[in-house]
Amino acid sequence: MRQGRHWISAFLEAQAAELGAAQNTLQAYARDLSDFDAWLASQGDTIEQADQSRVEAYLVHCDAQGLARATRARRLSAIKQLYRFAFEERLRDDNPAITIKGPGRSRKLPKTLSEKEVDLLLGAARTHGRSATDRVRNTCLMELLYATGMRVSELVALPVAAARGNPQMLLIRGKGGKERMVPLSPDARDVMVEWLKLRDAADAAARKAGKPGSPFLFPSSGKIGHLTRHRFYMLIKELAVAGGVSPDKVTPHTLRHAFATHLLANGADLRAIQTLLGHADVATTEIYTHVLEERLRELVQEHHPLAVASRRKSGGSTSSDGQ
Repeated sequence: MRQGRHWISAFLEAQAAELGAAQNTLQAYARDLSDFDAWLASQGDTIEQADQSRVEAYLVHCDAQGLARATRARRLSAIKQLYRFAFEERLRDDNPAITIKGPGRSRKLPKTLSEKEVDLLLGAARTHGRSATDRVRNTCLMELLYATGMRVSELVALPVAAARGNPQMLLIRGKGGKERMVPLSPDARDVMVEWLKLRDAADAAARKAGKPGSPFLFPSSGKIGHLTRHRFYMLIKELAVAGGVSPDKVTPHTLRHAFATHLLANGADLRAIQTLLGHADVATTEIYTHVLEERLRELVQEHHPLAVASRRKSGGSTSSDGQ
């Protein structure tokens, strides 16, 4: 085995043991670093010997492949962290990636949904499903996702214990094992109670048949024991079609964006939204300020004296004219 593979394995083990990195994060690191290692091999080089120019050449290669800027930034981040680990563990005397600046992340605004589109999706969840149990589960999934802004990985892996006792707040375990409390809307609480009764009845029947119970709120017979991210992704596309919303606009993450943008548009504080989303840095949350900027622009256009005077001159109506 190439020495670089040993470094990658040791790095991933350290990320899991010391930092509590999520499984999805570890898998992303493994893919990115394996690609880097394979490219170095094609160039007759290795992770332990590569210098700064070789790392930069790899980034040029990624660009030539047409990889998105965010993907290239993520790969460089993984490489930097690997070499920092190697330096700290004295596997190398230097860090060849330390001064390399990446392409940065695009500030492209996240795709989101209007409040009407969310209502259509929630309505579709109440009527879409092969059975009444499926329809209650689908409604519970969608109500919880929109009410809390959870990541889909957090939603599908929710422990059933979090739903016990009709809680006003839901305890969510996020990235790196960090926990946060998020309030539940009355609709989300009501349907969660309804789903819990059906889920517990099915769980009791399974135990009676000699099968083990499930620790998850949304159990599944699959290997991981709960509804998978992929299955939920397919479900939300089905709900989009059933609700008359373009499936291209709808993913689990657009519901998370909708949660944030609708809160901000209705006056929520950015720091509060940061806490609810589980963002470590408010800079990550600031991408949603475009909603606030749009709201302020509408307020100025609607109420500023010069804007009102301009509408009067042009024959347009004003808010005071209609009173």
